Amino acid sequence: MPDNESAAAVDFIRAAIEEDLRTGRFDHVHTRFPPEPNGYLHIGHAKAIIIDFGIARDFGGKCNLRYDDTNPVKEDVEYVEAIKEDIRWLGFDWEDREYYASDYFEQLYEMAVDLIKKGKAYVCDLSAEELREYRGTLTEPGRESPWRNRSVEENLDLFERMRKGEFPDGSRTLRAKIDMAHPNFNMRDPVMYRILHATHHRTGDKWCIYPMYDFAHGQCDSIEGITHSLCSLEYEDHRPLYEWFLKELGIYAPRQIEFARLNLTYTMMSKRKLRVLVNEGVVRGWDDPRLQTLCGLRRRGYTPEAIHEFIRRVGVGKTNSTIDMALLEHCVREDLNKRAPRVMAVLRPLRVIIENYPVGQVELMEAINNPEDESMGTRTVPFSREIYVERDDFRENPPKGWFRLAPGREVRLKHAYYIKVTDVIKDAGGEVVELRCTYDPESRSGVTSDGRKVQGTLHWVSAPHAVDAEVRLYETLFTVPNPDDVPEGTDWRSYINPNSEEVLIGCKVEPSLANAAVGNRYQFLRQGYFCVDKDSTVGRPVFNRTVTLKDSWAKIEKKG
Repeated sequence: MPDNESAAAVDFIRAAIEEDLRTGRFDHVHTRFPPEPNGYLHIGHAKAIIIDFGIARDFGGKCNLRYDDTNPVKEDVEYVEAIKEDIRWLGFDWEDREYYASDYFEQLYEMAVDLIKKGKAYVCDLSAEELREYRGTLTEPGRESPWRNRSVEENLDLFERMRKGEFPDGSRTLRAKIDMAHPNFNMRDPVMYRILHATHHRTGDKWCIYPMYDFAHGQCDSIEGITHSLCSLEYEDHRPLYEWFLKELGIYAPRQIEFARLNLTYTMMSKRKLRVLVNEGVVRGWDDPRLQTLCGLRRRGYTPEAIHEFIRRVGVGKTNSTIDMALLEHCVREDLNKRAPRVMAVLRPLRVIIENYPVGQVELMEAINNPEDESMGTRTVPFSREIYVERDDFRENPPKGWFRLAPGREVRLKHAYYIKVTDVIKDAGGEVVELRCTYDPESRSGVTSDGRKVQGTLHWVSAPHAVDAEVRLYETLFTVPNPDDVPEGTDWRSYINPNSEEVLIGCKVEPSLANAAVGNRYQFLRQGYFCVDKDSTVGRPVFNRTVTLKDSWAKIEKKG
């Protein structure tokens, strides 16, 4: 049983592991997380990380980090380092167990030779197109390669020459000899090795043949003593092949268990397409806050705790489904509500002159940092004769039910006084550029001598003390819930949301934010949750909106 009292409720994976320990199939738990270093990790990988590392932790076991670096054409050290950063950010540590499939290239080669000697593998000269043609269909068996019955000696000679680099890319492959009529396509003589004359980020030019994942996967698990190889559901059909290699090689056999991968609405999960977005400059990079890459979520202001809670709520199942983005946003709102300090920021400023407030006077108003956590204390906010309010908080001709600023209308300024509009100043084009107001000096912090109350409370920033800031507002990057699944013949790029990012210049924030550290998170009163971006400079912060205050998921839960 898990030794962690806070472990997730027992799901089918944990139940299977408990049974394995009870029956003695294994006497410990050792998992692995096997990312391919060909891009940055996204929210889907977070589920795999939390399952792989979390289960090992809960059962007092170990989890290896093992890179599946078997395709040198797409891999890079940049991705290797980024993956480590993301795993650590989620709160996990592989300790001294950092491995690479390339660590085992020599052993994997010898295993392939062993299968050739047993008559279980052969060198095939079919091209990639011919391989697809010979594979057959769901209703028709495949055809055997003309080279399937080469002698062991010839196969050994050709495979060694493949290793030495005598043949061009794509001219030959090494295939397992299983059954071309097998109902499972993965068992129809799958390719084990292909020729790739490409420089590897770790082994350089030592190798020009590289194992396929289906061959490397199980053998690497075996070499490392993995007990439970936890995979996403698409590998369920690959499990017979995983087990076939282990059996034919006569080596230690881990147990493969599959779970449903994570799909999220309005989110692109294809690394290939994400790379297109980055390379074509559609986004600012792999860490663009509109992407659900882990570095993008981090830059946007998401917390690892929110990601963990989201994955916990999604659960571990065996049926693929698509999760509503609203649930992820709900989880980060819940978390930031508890930890984010409240501050005041005016995103579209409108100047207000309080005509009866003393010229040159400055008062320091006490403001609570977070009403959800008294230990966060208070701060002081300067108040003066000139302030900024949100342009959207004023209507010259207000609709029914309007409780904000309007001619002759009185509102409360958060932490300060009641003010009333007395005059509206416009420019030559008729646009409102300034409001003239009066204030009630007896109404500080919402207390008046006559006990009157107002229904509207606005945030504000003192104009002489305001700090200029840039604020980036984000919406979903795509206009359709499933951008990975678009009609045939349709370019998925056509579903990119042209309004996914709005950059506001000249925003005004309270002086406490002048030198806010990159990564700090705040709730802008009445606006949402924001995070300080890495593009910030001294005295000119840049903020990314993490999420709005409105919570559609909470409403859904209440209705449910």
